[in-house]
Order: sequence, then structure tokens, then C-alpha cells
Amino acid sequence: MKIIYYTLISLALMSTNSFADDYVIDKKGMHASIEFKISHLGYSWLRGRFNDFDGDFNYDGKNPDASKINVTINTASIDSNHAERDKHLRSDEFLDVKKYPKATFKSTSFKQKKDGSAILKGNFTLHGVTKPITINTHYINQGKDPWGGYRIGFEGTSKIALADYGILKNLGPASKELDLIFSIEGVRK
Repeated sequence: MKIIYYTLISLALMSTNSFADDYVIDKKGMHASIEFKISHLGYSWLRGRFNDFDGDFNYDGKNPDASKINVTINTASIDSNHAERDKHLRSDEFLDVKKYPKATFKSTSFKQKKDGSAILKGNFTLHGVTKPITINTHYINQGKDPWGGYRIGFEGTSKIALADYGILKNLGPASKELDLIFSIEGVRK
């Protein structure tokens, strides 16, 4: 009788505990990136990235829908591989990094499919404006690393309209939206 009692207590405790693993985004080894792509006048693509960001997430392979992620981006770290353009992008015509030094993403839901793709929804704050966005995500892989740790990787893309975030500089009709690309490798804590 005691064995049944203790088994039931153990099962009850297990059902209330989260078995999700907590990860920190691998900024130290820069096995992660946050990039963007926007049309330049409809003739080519301007690509860039943010060099400084932090974040963490949790993920439970048995219950992936309970996963959560938080990311903070230092907007002054924008890098489009052109110093003068980066200075302009940091100005009050675009990111206004003195007034808005951080952009953030905080997830609100995660729905994973059997093929590894998922829909990640959350609130994205940029230029002092917070809007819900959807990130189309794909699970890459997970496993032990050569240093005794454990890693997992995802990549996701989203499209945002600059005007939705109060960035009103007119760059032409082909440049009203930009693609965000999140390549995230996490190291288990």
C-alpha cells in the first residue's frame, strides 16, 4: 500500500514540475546571429546584422508548445558592412539608438509541427513600439558538444513593416518591409 501511495505522490509531483531545459543563446561563441534583409530601391538586397544581443529560452521536446524565448538586441550594434550607412541607420531617421537603445522579443506562444517547423509568436519592441509578430521557425538539431555541454539550434524568419514601428523614412515602395532572420544556438544551462 505504501508503494502505491509513494508512486502516486511521485507522479503528482512530476506532473506539476516542468521538464523543459533552459538554454542561454551562445553569444560568447557567436554561434547565433540576428540578421536583416531589405530591398535597396528594388534593385538589390541590403543585408546586415546586429552584433550585440542576449537571450535565453527553454525547450521541452516532449511538450514543445510550452517553450519560451526572450531576446534583447543592442540597436547600436547594427552592422551593414558600411560605416557611413550604419551611422545613418543609428540616427533619428531610423533606429534612433540614443533614444531607443534596445529592441526586444518576448514569446507568447510556440506551436511545433512533426516536421520540425514551428510558429513562434511574440511581442517585438523596436523604436519604442511593441507589436505582435510571427516567426516561422525550423528546428535544426540538438546534442552534446565537444566541451561537455549540450546544444540545440533553431532558425526563424519574420517580416516587419518599418512604418509599424514609427520608422517613416521613405525608401521607396520596395523597401517598406524587411526580413528578420534569427539563427539561434542555445547552450543548456
